[in-house]
Amino acid sequence: MNQIAQRLKEKNIAEYLIYMWQEEDLIRANHCELDEMEKNVIARYPEESRPALREWYGNLITMMREEGVRDFGHLQINKNVIINLTELHNALLAAPKFPFYSSAYFKALPFIVELRNKNGKKEEPELETCFEALYGVLLLRLQGKTLSEGTAKAVDAISAFLSMLANYYDKERKGELKLDE
Repeated sequence: MNQIAQRLKEKNIAEYLIYMWQEEDLIRANHCELDEMEKNVIARYPEESRPALREWYGNLITMMREEGVRDFGHLQINKNVIINLTELHNALLAAPKFPFYSSAYFKALPFIVELRNKNGKKEEPELETCFEALYGVLLLRLQGKTLSEGTAKAVDAISAFLSMLANYYDKERKGELKLDE
C-alpha cells in the first residue's frame, strides 16, 4: 500500500475511501495501463519512491482488470470498507447509548433518500450514497464549480454523519468502542 493510503487508512477511514476512489479514477484516466501511469503519474515522484508506486499501481490495475471494474465501479477492497462501515453503522444505531450518532444519521437521512431517488440507485447501500455525494462534491470543487445552497446543506449533514462514523470506526479498530455496555 502506498504511504498516503496507509496513513489515511490509519487516520480516517472516510478520507481513505475517497482517496481510493480517486486512485481508481486516476487509473481509469490512464486506461488501466501501467506504462501510462508510469509516464503521467509515477514519473512525477522522487526516484526512490517509484518502485513502490509501480508495484502499488500495478497491483491496483491487476485487481481492477480481474474484478471487472476497469471502466466503472469499485474494487472489492473498497467495497469491503463500505460493508465494514455499514455493519458498524447498524450496530451504533441499535445501541441506545449513541444518541448523538443516531441524531447525525437522522439529520442526514432525508438528503440520503433524496440522493438515492435522484441517482436511481435505491438498492445501493446508504453509506455508498453518502460517499458518492462527497466524492461528487470533491470533483466539482476540483473543477472550480460552486455548490448550490441545498447541496452545501446536504453535504454538511452527510459530512458530519460520516465524520462521526469514521471516529467510531477508529475507536472500534483500537478496541476503545464498547457497544454493549
